Amino acid sequence: MVVLATKCYVEGDARERALDSLGSMVENDLGGLDVEYEVGVRRDEFVAVTVSGEDETVARNLLRERWGEVPSHLEEGETYVGTLERWDDEGFVLDAGREIRIPTEELGLGPGSASQIRERFGLVQHVPLRFVSGSPARLADEERDRLYDWKRGPGRVNVNSATRGEVRATVNRAGHARDIVTVERLGLLEQSVVCAENTDPPGLLASIGRYLPAELRCVIP
Repeated sequence: MVVLATKCYVEGDARERALDSLGSMVENDLGGLDVEYEVGVRRDEFVAVTVSGEDETVARNLLRERWGEVPSHLEEGETYVGTLERWDDEGFVLDAGREIRIPTEELGLGPGSASQIRERFGLVQHVPLRFVSGSPARLADEERDRLYDWKRGPGRVNVNSATRGEVRATVNRAGHARDIVTVERLGLLEQSVVCAENTDPPGLLASIGRYLPAELRCVIP
């Protein structure tokens, strides 16, 4: 079994749509392999995929590469993925099967409190983030680079509680298909709408926000 470093925290029809979407992605990844698999959700809301068959080792590695994995134990100095669960002025708390606190000074994302940094980089709750295990833990260099790249780009609107397909449909419904470049998948239910040049992220957020029962945050260059 591989416990993916992404969560399914919605309920009802939204949960069914999310798991259907995930099932399609897993099928695309593993469809050519000699394996059987089953997708489920643990009590802590992390998604788990049970894999068996001739190619199960390859299949598990593919899933780990795409989604990251919630580890059974942490080794100091190694890089893992956790989901952003909460934040305060002292730092971020990630969920990696256990709570991982990253102090503000170990985020490496510039001045301000952790709450201010979250706003500046448009980080929605549950977004997967890479970190390096240690005492204290720190945000991984590749994660810092990714977030700084967001600030150097044309702007973004980050969303949680919705699949990529749902966000794309919402952008189209709001009449903004030409105002975006793409919808980038960050996790199962966390997406990043990449704005086209001359698109105002706060304006896009205001327009699509009324259609999405979700948390939305802007990344403004």
